Amino acid sequence: MQNYFKRFKDLLHVGHESVPEEEVIVGISEGAGFSGAKLWILILAIFVACLGLNTNSTAVIIGAMLISPLMGPIIGMGLGVGINDFDLIKRCVHNYLIATLFSVCTATLYWLFTPIAQAESELLARTSPSFYDILIALCGGLAGIIALSNKSQRSGNVIPGVAIATALMPPLCTVGFGIATANITYALGALFLYLINTIFIALATYIGVAFIVKFKKKEYPDKSIEKRIRRIIILIILVTIIPALWLTFGMVRESIFEQRIDKFVKTEVQFPGSQIISKTINYDTKSLSIMLIGKEIDSLQINKMKENLRYYSLDDLNLQIIQNNNEIDEDAISLILQGNLSQQNQQLITQHNQNVKLEEQLSPYVETENYAHSIQKELPTLFPQIENISMAKGVKVIKTDTATKDSSITLIVIESSKPILTDDKDKIQNWLKQRTNRSDLSIIYQNK
Repeated sequence: MQNYFKRFKDLLHVGHESVPEEEVIVGISEGAGFSGAKLWILILAIFVACLGLNTNSTAVIIGAMLISPLMGPIIGMGLGVGINDFDLIKRCVHNYLIATLFSVCTATLYWLFTPIAQAESELLARTSPSFYDILIALCGGLAGIIALSNKSQRSGNVIPGVAIATALMPPLCTVGFGIATANITYALGALFLYLINTIFIALATYIGVAFIVKFKKKEYPDKSIEKRIRRIIILIILVTIIPALWLTFGMVRESIFEQRIDKFVKTEVQFPGSQIISKTINYDTKSLSIMLIGKEIDSLQINKMKENLRYYSLDDLNLQIIQNNNEIDEDAISLILQGNLSQQNQQLITQHNQNVKLEEQLSPYVETENYAHSIQKELPTLFPQIENISMAKGVKVIKTDTATKDSSITLIVIESSKPILTDDKDKIQNWLKQRTNRSDLSIIYQNK
């Protein structure tokens, strides 16, 4: 067991190909500087990242994160804390603030002058930080410092991967967007995400330096300074981690709420002849709006659905069923759904509208057919000589001195075994007008 434990420990040991400590410290210290070419590269990287967010292009955003030199002073701060180098900490903080200020100003200028300043999905994703961002920053920072301390890994793809995973550039661009568009919520959310990444990359670097690669620490002449720095670090971590935990808790609750609704809709809101066009969930108001087309659901079915909400732990949900068995206004639907209709659902609505219009066009003919069947049964009882009745919708063309015009008529052909008297014809016409509630009747009598 001791041999297995020793082999396992050797597998996890990171010092097999370690870079000399002084070389790592010099490399990180030089990478923490921000002036000249490095500052211009940062500005151009910010422009590239803004373009990526503006065009919603993930590839461009990733490219900007690879170009950006922002990681230098952040790792430098963690290294300074880990080896008790107070001068390095001050220099990295100074350079970090300069880089942040230039980045935000550059991003703000871009969003002020771009012709389309619209929040796409890639930008919106950087406005709501969570506890998961802390974990990403910690894991990425640890990977980064281990790679920088290892000969075989420092020239590999670990550091670029950390830059992509922790995403320092997009939040700064989103801060600029929030300032340029006067959207404080976006600006503060993105700034918080940027600070989370900064603090926990630096913390991970400190943990790596102090407990994994174990660099030598400088001795403070005054131990109280070291204690004060430790307290400041702990305070910063707590101030950052508590709001992130709260936001994550809210995200998890909202995700569970949406999963319950999805299960409810798939199980309870399935009716033959009806099609769900969209469902709109509002977690803040605990409401669900479902839009249906097709066969109308009656109030009893809706009430039953509301009663079944308790089986899905949705007792306080405000359920609204929006349905219309007539023509649907596509513009109104688009407004209700805020443009979130899928192409398939739009095609369903269009097809439904076409069917409704066709039914409206055919309804006079269907109504005429129904009248014909009823009158065929009723009229012969009043006038036994009548044997057959035919009804049809027609068009009467009227010619005038200047032009011709059309008018619709209802044509009725009455076949009788004996000639019908004039008085009876008047009675038949009056009866038909009252029975059909139409005044456009044109009656033709035929003897068999």
